[in-house]
Amino acid sequence: MKPACSYAATHAASLADPAAFWLAQAHLLPWHTPPTEALSRDANGFYRWFRDGELNTCYLCLDYHVQHGRADQPALIYDSPVTNTRRTYTYAELLDRTARFAGGLRAIGVGFGDRVILYLPNVPEALIAMLACARLGAIHSVVFGGFAPPELAVRIDDAQPRAIICASGGMEFDRVIPYKPLVDEAISKAIFKPAHVVVLQRDFVPAALQPGRDLDYQDLLQAAPVPAVPVPATHPLYILYTSGTTGRPKGVVRDHGGHAVALRFSMAAIYNLEPGEVIFTGSDIGWAVGSSYIVYGPLLRGCTTVLFEGKPVRTPDAGTFWRLVAQHNVRVMFTAPTAIRAIKKEDPEGVLARQYDLRGLRHLFLAGERCDPATYDWARELLGVPVVDHWWQTESGWPMLATLVGLDDMPAPRAGSAGHPVPGYDLQILDEAGQPVPAGTTGLVAVRLPLPPGCFPTLWNDDARFREAYLAPYPGYYLSGDGGYRDAEGYTYIMGRVDDVINVAGHRLSTGEIEEILAAHPAVAECAVLGIADELRGQVPVGVVVLKDGQTIGEEALEKDLVASVRHRIGALACFRRVLVAQRLPKTRSGKILRKTLRQLADGEAFTLPSTIDDPLIIDEIRGDLQRRGIGRAFAPDQPT
Repeated sequence: MKPACSYAATHAASLADPAAFWLAQAHLLPWHTPPTEALSRDANGFYRWFRDGELNTCYLCLDYHVQHGRADQPALIYDSPVTNTRRTYTYAELLDRTARFAGGLRAIGVGFGDRVILYLPNVPEALIAMLACARLGAIHSVVFGGFAPPELAVRIDDAQPRAIICASGGMEFDRVIPYKPLVDEAISKAIFKPAHVVVLQRDFVPAALQPGRDLDYQDLLQAAPVPAVPVPATHPLYILYTSGTTGRPKGVVRDHGGHAVALRFSMAAIYNLEPGEVIFTGSDIGWAVGSSYIVYGPLLRGCTTVLFEGKPVRTPDAGTFWRLVAQHNVRVMFTAPTAIRAIKKEDPEGVLARQYDLRGLRHLFLAGERCDPATYDWARELLGVPVVDHWWQTESGWPMLATLVGLDDMPAPRAGSAGHPVPGYDLQILDEAGQPVPAGTTGLVAVRLPLPPGCFPTLWNDDARFREAYLAPYPGYYLSGDGGYRDAEGYTYIMGRVDDVINVAGHRLSTGEIEEILAAHPAVAECAVLGIADELRGQVPVGVVVLKDGQTIGEEALEKDLVASVRHRIGALACFRRVLVAQRLPKTRSGKILRKTLRQLADGEAFTLPSTIDDPLIIDEIRGDLQRRGIGRAFAPDQPT
């Protein structure tokens, strides 16, 4: 049922007394032990939610609905055009498989507090594995299938999983990607060795099993079902790794209690979805969006979720998303602007969309990177429904800015803006001294503490980094790392990262990590990686390198070498394809490379040279190099130098 309160009243209440507001929301869930205390602090002084409560997320997602009349309702629709497979699972069927797989995990030694890494494509078995871990109180960590072995090895060493659950392979368009060899290589590189690898065999790419270590996924499904284990609300549900500016990934921790409360609230207030209605989230389970709004959010609300294995184009065409919406009676669709841009590129007139009956769709939500107004307007005119661009991060786990279509008197969405602060978020735009700035002034996007339920309480095994990266810069605030501004009418605009993490089609990648790879080449003396604007992906990384004296390698040959190195270390998802050889890099007198200035130069933006630049003539040199290689956008002749 749609909440009776207006947006303004709800948001004000959530800030006036956060503990009372969220305790009332918590009591809408079936707890094993209901919390009596909403907000507290742990031994580190970090805020925690519902510390004296006990529950189990898997029980809330499955058992509760089966026990209360939804046993025969579809819980999961699996649609895989790349394998020509479609299956529907009712809540009862999904519960049976999850409880049995949990029994299989328990039989191989997985229990409360153990970590399990999932390296799987968007298949039902991935959701079952996630929920089975939650059922046992084990902590899962989904690693995006496109990550290369060195990246997976880092996560193995950090999480130290008892088991890895992987598919034998995945499929992208008409290309088979074997997963099992990547997992084997990652384990060989990792210091920590998991006890077991559970392999989901797929017919098109069978994998050999290592005796004594590897197990077949289907064998674990033959175990007797086990009940859900009540866990403390503050117990970790999962770890999700996100890139850091140092190149070392940060393990974002999500807890059972706050996560469940926040996602259930968001499904009603932000997305206005009733139990039984259908949501399609065009994302991957390796992203926060996938965990929150393919898996947990819809099932907590008693909705039907569509799990899609494929791409928005070429599977088989740019109409595949619209087919899903029409065929499965989707009410809310959620995807990234990148997907809409890809569809628009291949079907600019929207011919394929008009082949389907899309009248059941109520809203299109976008997140992952800023949606440009042209794409926003194209989608809105094509679909004839409100398009909602909203903003959040892996760290928050659910939206911080949005147009909450489930609340009354909500200001309408606006092109270019991510909307207004979601209840629970006291979002501020700060200057570098930590003071709020006037409307229309760009600054640092921060949230006054405490963060609401659902946000990360800390980083996995790294409280010091959590404090240093997010809390220490501006005491009393969570620093998001993004810049933006708020206009006179209260709409907030997110302008992008203020650090050296770039956003490639929703993947946050560290420029520092890519620079380490480039710098390892024997011909490279120094380098800088820029995230330059890209019409399809939001940003793509470009390397600017200076060669060592005496090196004679050609620019194209070097580019080929470096592209291959990045692909091997990070994966194709980095979209690293261009390298520019420069005579020198622009730096301050203290030696700091002016990456922001380089990015602005490549993007064709106006900029002011820092007064600390060592030699302004370098900018003209690199401008000529960029034009020579056709990298970036056209440069206006009157740009400052």
